[in-house]
Amino acid sequence: MKQYKTVSISGILLLLFAPFIYAQHTEKAQPLSLEEIWKVAEMNNRQLKLSDLNHQQSKIEILEAKDRLLPELSISGDVKLNSKFLIYDNGLFSSPQDVPIKAYGYGVGYNLNINLYNGGKDKRNIVIKKEEETRKQYELDLQKHSVKYNTAVAYFDLYKFLHFYDFLYAEIEAEKKQLRLIESLHKNGAVLKSDVLRTSVKLSQLELSLSDVTKKIELAKHRLNILMGRENDAELAIKCEDIIELNAIKDGDYHDYIDIAFNKSPAYKMVNSDIKWSELNIRQVKATLLPKASLYANYNYNYPQISFYPYSNDLWGFGQAGIKLQYSIDNLYKGNHTIARAQVVSNQAKEKAEMKKDEIYLQVKEAYLQQQQALESVEMAEKNIMRTNETVRVIRNSYLNQESLLTDLLEAENALLEAKFNLTTAQTNVKVTHIRLLAIVGIL
Repeated sequence: MKQYKTVSISGILLLLFAPFIYAQHTEKAQPLSLEEIWKVAEMNNRQLKLSDLNHQQSKIEILEAKDRLLPELSISGDVKLNSKFLIYDNGLFSSPQDVPIKAYGYGVGYNLNINLYNGGKDKRNIVIKKEEETRKQYELDLQKHSVKYNTAVAYFDLYKFLHFYDFLYAEIEAEKKQLRLIESLHKNGAVLKSDVLRTSVKLSQLELSLSDVTKKIELAKHRLNILMGRENDAELAIKCEDIIELNAIKDGDYHDYIDIAFNKSPAYKMVNSDIKWSELNIRQVKATLLPKASLYANYNYNYPQISFYPYSNDLWGFGQAGIKLQYSIDNLYKGNHTIARAQVVSNQAKEKAEMKKDEIYLQVKEAYLQQQQALESVEMAEKNIMRTNETVRVIRNSYLNQESLLTDLLEAENALLEAKFNLTTAQTNVKVTHIRLLAIVGIL
């Protein structure tokens, strides 16, 4: 596998930069780059906070599992009222012997239990909890990649719509000047009234498109603010020209990204973690068939002494210590199905790992081809810009010389505006598709 390292993915500069009119007129906030927005999102995104809390919980569960290795120690005490102590020497229906005891009693003592052996279940439970904690870390990493990708999509949507706004604003200003020129030509009888009307209709359509883009800008800002964990209506501005550093393979191809995915992808690591967990679970279930051994000790003070004959109204103490063995015979016929179920779960985890592997192959291939397509689209869009620019220039001159129709000029201007939109869209797609590829392989 080729070594991958960080290289600058600077993006392709726009050929036709309109001034960032929307940002200049409406924003007071400090412009943020994508990297700065990523940092804010990593600290404040609610999904990431929830994933981090789940990870913290899994760490605490490891400590809880370790606590089960410690001896069980308890103290107990009671206060009680005693009834008469009657002994029926000659049967239930004979006159009983009334043994004099106190009307009340109390006791205090302790119990100690130390697990010596239970098939390794407690220690294995710690290993299982550690594997669960590892999986939670992979889930957190996957969530980070997802949030960064979704944030990048929202960021470049806003970036794209801001440029669309500027293109439309500049086109409206140019169209207003053109309308005044055509009105002047109409007054002099050089053009028809229909040319004035057609230009007015186009101007209205441009203003409607500008209103639509303005709403999309506000929606994109709200989405970006939510991903950053901020208030929906918080002031937000982004940098017009953004150069970001991304992890990429220098001179790499599809196979290099595949190799990285199977070493770095959190999604693939998660299914492999599931396999390890299921194998540990099989061993844990089988351990129920093994005997248990524990060391125990207890000592109690009681008053009065009514447990052994002869009875007495004196305080007495008694304790025991020893080793206890326990073997559940019912597990011999109950545990087989439990083991079989655990084995099926393990087989399912292995199949899911193979399915995830196929899925990653497909996702990487799709993202890689989308990136190649985006680069080709940029190249094509740049050529279309050059062609439509020249077309507009030629038709505008011929129209002013009354050698072509206004409809030809309007169509050429619309084609140029659409070409600008396509170029901006293609340029943002290059960034987004590359970020998606890095998120899939796990190096974003």
